[in-house]
Amino acid sequence: MGKESIILRRDMINCVLCDDAPCSKACTHGKPDELLRNIWFDNENVAAIKYPSNNPCVNCDAPCEKECVKPYKIPIRELMIRLNDEVKSQIKSKDNNTDDHRGIDYDELLKTDICGIKLENPFLLSSSVISSTYDMCARAFEAGWAGAALKTICSLDIKEASPRFSAIKGDNGSIIGFKNIEQLSEQTVEENMDMIRRLKKEYPTKFILASIMGKNDEEWECLAKLCDESGADAIELNFSCPNMADGGLGSDIGLDPILVERFTACARKGTKKPVFAKLTPNVTYMSPAAEAAKRGGADGIAAINTIKSIVGVNVDTFVTSPDVDGMSAVGGYSGKAIKPIALRFIEEISHNKKLQGMHISAMGGIETWRDALEFILLGASSIQITTSVMKHGYRIIDELKEGLMLYLLAKGYNNISQVVGKSLNYVSDTTDVLSRDTIIYPQIIKEKCVGCGRCILSCRDGGHQAISLNENRKPVLDGKKCVGCHLCILVCPEDAIEPAPKRIRKK
Repeated sequence: MGKESIILRRDMINCVLCDDAPCSKACTHGKPDELLRNIWFDNENVAAIKYPSNNPCVNCDAPCEKECVKPYKIPIRELMIRLNDEVKSQIKSKDNNTDDHRGIDYDELLKTDICGIKLENPFLLSSSVISSTYDMCARAFEAGWAGAALKTICSLDIKEASPRFSAIKGDNGSIIGFKNIEQLSEQTVEENMDMIRRLKKEYPTKFILASIMGKNDEEWECLAKLCDESGADAIELNFSCPNMADGGLGSDIGLDPILVERFTACARKGTKKPVFAKLTPNVTYMSPAAEAAKRGGADGIAAINTIKSIVGVNVDTFVTSPDVDGMSAVGGYSGKAIKPIALRFIEEISHNKKLQGMHISAMGGIETWRDALEFILLGASSIQITTSVMKHGYRIIDELKEGLMLYLLAKGYNNISQVVGKSLNYVSDTTDVLSRDTIIYPQIIKEKCVGCGRCILSCRDGGHQAISLNENRKPVLDGKKCVGCHLCILVCPEDAIEPAPKRIRKK
């Protein structure tokens, strides 16, 4: 949780996070793939604590690296040694009792509830392909997920397109934005009811959230009733699917508070279990729909669903992606790229006094424990995830739980409920509350600077022309011109610029 985390992750960001990793098969000291995954998911402190105290990699000839599937091998041995020499030593300097954390049952720290129903941790699969069958949900539960929102149940004859996914990738090839034109469950209503019954029988402590979508008043009530009778713990009303916005379905409902209230009330008639309205982000404000859901009898809000999008146009065929036999369609956008938008909607709902007392189940761009924590700090009490599971598998639950557990331990909290909403007092919907009379200047870390001049380019053409290079190709800051915007800090590829330690009053 310091500078080392950035450096370590950068050094192994090209790791492909293998399934049944060859590096661990070759290692005689442990499982380096687990530690690499810890680092990749922003859990380098967890990795350092797990790393053997005798530092076995020091005198090792690194057979793990020889088996790495990447043409340019990941520097596994160096990373493991640095976990011990840099990260572990830093942890111990802050907390002499770190080793005592090894035996703690972190699930006790993470236990929470949804409308009074106990959860072993706050992490659920969100309604999607990852929760579409009994076998998939069962494997997720065995892995440690607290529950699942099942893929949306409907009476429609669903036939999926091929292909139905596309993505925007970062410079290292990882997916940062994901588009789908996926629809609802292809199973019949009867098959879905059987799945709910089987899951509840085999996994009675897991939270089953049955997502439904009806075509009319009677069907919303009927589906809610069937899910209730089959053993679902709660009902999620899908008012937000951007791929089912035809004939008054999906996000068409979420755009109209009148319909939200009407269909929520219909579902409420069919069940005494908690009811959640899953709302669309394809609006300016979510509060009108959320307030309508509460009037209709909803106990909670689930947000956000995917954002309507077009991801990529083939400049040769002119067809947007994904290309389905020469045609495509607007679809739903998810993944890391939408997290800031999702956070903004969760903050809006949390700050709305008319919605106080409603459970907030958040989703949207969550990949790491730190992402999840940001939503919790803004008022969410449970977390739903899809895209990261599609990318990395159910195994990410370990990273989520361990990282969040260690954070709570380090901060001295006894339970996750103690941090829900802690950031709400520090955010405003307007900039009127912000200080305009003080400034934090950037400062350059000369030992890190390589003299690339990127800070100068950005400041010159996108800022206030406050940086120049000296004869040694080191940046020099002109304090009279600098306005403290921190653009230079953001663009520096070597993290060689950071905020000064003190905020000072402008002259």
